[in-house]
Amino acid sequence: MDYGLKKPTFAPTMVTYFEASLDTISVHHVGNPSINEMYSLSDGPLELKDEIIPDLLMDYFLKPFEKVNEVYHLTHSSGDLNLNEVHHFVSRIFEHKEKFHEASELIAKFLYKVTTHPNIKSGELYVVYFNKVQIEGNLLDAVGIFKSENKETYLKVYADKGGFQLDYEENAININKLDKGVLIFDIEKENGYKVVVVDKNNNGHDAAVYWKDDFLQLKIRNDSFHQTSNTLGIYKNFVTQKLDDEFEMSKADKIDLLNRSMKYFKEKDTFDMDEFTGEVIGNPKAIESFKTFKNQYEQEFDSPIADTFEISGNAVKKQARVYKSVLKLDKNFHIYIHGNKELIEKGFDDDKRMNYYKVYFKEEA
Repeated sequence: MDYGLKKPTFAPTMVTYFEASLDTISVHHVGNPSINEMYSLSDGPLELKDEIIPDLLMDYFLKPFEKVNEVYHLTHSSGDLNLNEVHHFVSRIFEHKEKFHEASELIAKFLYKVTTHPNIKSGELYVVYFNKVQIEGNLLDAVGIFKSENKETYLKVYADKGGFQLDYEENAININKLDKGVLIFDIEKENGYKVVVVDKNNNGHDAAVYWKDDFLQLKIRNDSFHQTSNTLGIYKNFVTQKLDDEFEMSKADKIDLLNRSMKYFKEKDTFDMDEFTGEVIGNPKAIESFKTFKNQYEQEFDSPIADTFEISGNAVKKQARVYKSVLKLDKNFHIYIHGNKELIEKGFDDDKRMNYYKVYFKEEA
């Protein structure tokens, strides 16, 4: 069976920067060696004399991360994290901040080394040290690495002698469009740090993979938070998108299945696959279908999920935001279903030629 798998829907990872500050920034230029371009290194960190520029840079660098879905770790194919160059350079910064600029130069040289595809554009590389960036409730220092590849032309209108004049600026950067970026947080060093990434590249697959795969060598974290989020996301996709292929189910029945799964995760400390499918799904054929759906996902996205794991309360809270328990009826009514599905019945009125729901209750709130 073709399951038409897609990534589960996740609530955004909580990255905020309302308490953050930009500490130090170094800027370099990285060309493409495959087309005989060079790199250019600055002599020292950038001096930000204008008070407005740091605020603009904070928005440019950090705002895109407010909507990220995944948290990663730096890895290495050998299993030895010491061989991951970015991990090594960033660790040097966290441990010896006075070596920040020197490490930023090494980061630029390494990015230049892995820029091997001719479609990869040259651009400015920014290495930034941030204080007090929040991720999942923790205020942490972070090293940001960003690359601007796409430039635009801007018109400027200004007053002149009782009228207005037009001017323009070429090869300018749109601060609302970050091309590539990564935030590496000073936590969980032994696991490859806690990492979030932005990569907007339309130059084809071969050119696109170099940022995440060749430069950073990332792998999605597989802790209890990720296992919990992933399982809830996969189950939601299964109920909303795949059950109709094999079973006739009303929307109320689907909402009931989602509510039962959320109830399970809120009440249990540990997830157990057989217990979950038995208590929440029940139907043996549907259970088998869900397990197949989960296995297909694990193979497709190389993201294994254990049959038992500790449930993360924070992950449950975040996923609850995208679990919908609303039954929408035309444009007239919304029914919120939070409890016993047996108290709602669906029927068809032959006289009115319309569907209806009958809802049972003891008293109005």
